[in-house]
Amino acid sequence: MWDYDSEKCVVVGLLDALDVISDRRRQKGMISTSELKKGITIELDGEPYTIVDYQHTKIAQRAAQVKLRLYNIKGGYTIERTFQSGEKFPRVRLERREMQYLYCDGELYYFMDTESFEQSILSAEQLGDALNYLKEGMSLEVLVYKGEPIGVELPTSVELGVTETGPGFKGDTATAGTKPARLETGITIHVPFFINNGDVVRVDTRTGKYLERVS
Repeated sequence: MWDYDSEKCVVVGLLDALDVISDRRRQKGMISTSELKKGITIELDGEPYTIVDYQHTKIAQRAAQVKLRLYNIKGGYTIERTFQSGEKFPRVRLERREMQYLYCDGELYYFMDTESFEQSILSAEQLGDALNYLKEGMSLEVLVYKGEPIGVELPTSVELGVTETGPGFKGDTATAGTKPARLETGITIHVPFFINNGDVVRVDTRTGKYLERVS
């Protein structure tokens, strides 16, 4: 004898199970504020942002919040946004391709894939602060989002020549005092007094600070 109520319960149960599976699929690739880390890339307003810094805050009688400092990879600029704790974002997994920087033509910068020899073009806007450390022939990773090159990931340090700085002091190897120095890419950093024109120095691309004299 056919039991309509039993069959109805089975159908409802199956539908509920499908809803759960669909929800899990929708949530796949999402990341919540409790899982955020520096360096992770998320999608916000349809754009890829890398988390530069984050801070959890809790004010009495109010819900916990997370303040994010985000770098827009496509635009090359940084913003700050605050979200409610527990909010979720799509996580972006960028493709990284090893490339060599070739040359600049006006506001366009040309890179070559070291395996396929295909060239990619990025604008000055897309490169942002990376322009401070970019010199012809250097190898770096070009970031690709949805098939389009959108930016670069520099090595943690680069070697750049000093083109202009104040006079050094013979025998002075102390690092307590510093002076400004203009490097071959146009960026100006502070270096120890013993650094002279023509020296090659290593610079941290994350902070823009002098690390050591190479030669």
